Amino acid sequence: MGLRGDSATRRLALMSLFVSMAIILHVVETWIPLPFVVPGAKLGLANVVALYTLSVWGLRPALTVSWLRAVLGSLIAGTFGTLAFILSLGGALMSTLAMGLVHGWGQKRFSLVGVSVVGAITHNLTQLLLVVWILRQVGILVLLPHMMFLAVPTGMFTGFLVGRVQRLLEEHVGRPLA
Repeated sequence: MGLRGDSATRRLALMSLFVSMAIILHVVETWIPLPFVVPGAKLGLANVVALYTLSVWGLRPALTVSWLRAVLGSLIAGTFGTLAFILSLGGALMSTLAMGLVHGWGQKRFSLVGVSVVGAITHNLTQLLLVVWILRQVGILVLLPHMMFLAVPTGMFTGFLVGRVQRLLEEHVGRPLA
């Protein structure tokens, strides 16, 4: 049957591919300097893979991809166990959970772009709240309006990109990669 059939081997191979792509995007994104004044602002490229996984396989596999991406990506980047790792893992898991809830509950009400924007907002909010909780620095909340403002276009970009990838796969492969 190999990778053509609906087998556990095919699913494992695809899940490994998704996790690998998410890790690569996670690491590469740390190399991209953004001209924003908000510290730590990123495009959320690794969330493209989580949202795609969510849209074709559902919440549990998307959470697995997000968790593995944060853990393995931080091991590769040398940030495992640091505050950056905690923020990455917390933001990834909470945003994927929020996207899963919105996608499952409001599938006809929210496009992938809308689901992605909810994920981006949740990611940023989770990270800010984690900093407040861990470092006891309420002053960091002054970044809240800026981070919410940035979450909308980055979430839109991610959602648009996932929609585009799905359309291209359907055109050239005949179905989503799942």
